[in-house]
Amino acid sequence: MMSMQPPIYASYPSLVGRTVLVTGGASGIGAAFVEHFARQGARVAFLDVDSGAAQSLLDGLGKVSHRPLFVACDLTDLEALGQAIARVRAAIGPIAVLVSNAANDMRHDFARTRPADFDANVAVNLRHHYFAIQAVLDDMKVLGGGSVICLGSISWMIKSRGYPLYTMAKAAIHGLVAGLAPELGRQRIRINCLVPGWVITEKQQRLWLDAEGEAEIARSQCLPGHVMAEDLARAALFLAADDSRMMTARDFIVDGGWV
Repeated sequence: MMSMQPPIYASYPSLVGRTVLVTGGASGIGAAFVEHFARQGARVAFLDVDSGAAQSLLDGLGKVSHRPLFVACDLTDLEALGQAIARVRAAIGPIAVLVSNAANDMRHDFARTRPADFDANVAVNLRHHYFAIQAVLDDMKVLGGGSVICLGSISWMIKSRGYPLYTMAKAAIHGLVAGLAPELGRQRIRINCLVPGWVITEKQQRLWLDAEGEAEIARSQCLPGHVMAEDLARAALFLAADDSRMMTARDFIVDGGWV
């Protein structure tokens, strides 16, 4: 019986020199986006509140064609978000790819939710997607097109418990993608939803992956093993590259075949 060969991954010439903005890019899935786009030769900028994690990411990248630009930004502050995007544009050019990734899946109790909790959760998990897309729209028009990749989640699809505000916001992102696709498409701007399953980042492993969680993965995924951040990053590369030029308004699920 032949043994499985190590995987060989694609390179995308159309991403070389292309300006990519990643929100929430300092750690977890976002850091994988930053690393993979940088290794494709893209000009990458990323926004995050965690300056320490951002510096660690930059220190560990090694040699890349263009060192990523980190801009500290609280995405719940829309004025700061606009200023950060303007700074990216001035530094590395009009933004051709937006990876709208930032989120917080903090667990919470429905019965104890206050209006302030609702507003804060929407701000961190939904609102910035809308206004970041709005802020890069003119860039993509000038460039003759672009790609917006919004991070959704299977959590609301599989009726996950323990964080109803998060699942609500993630479901709304799918609606946002569908609602914007016709308008953006007339400008040759693609917008798609990249949908993670249970991605085993350092945070997930530290907070929630126990023996019961491992059993759930083994039971629920069609494919064995863990879905990792780099699996999402490789899908994002395809959605940002010219190879996906006629793909928009769609969900691209990376979940190991969760059933």
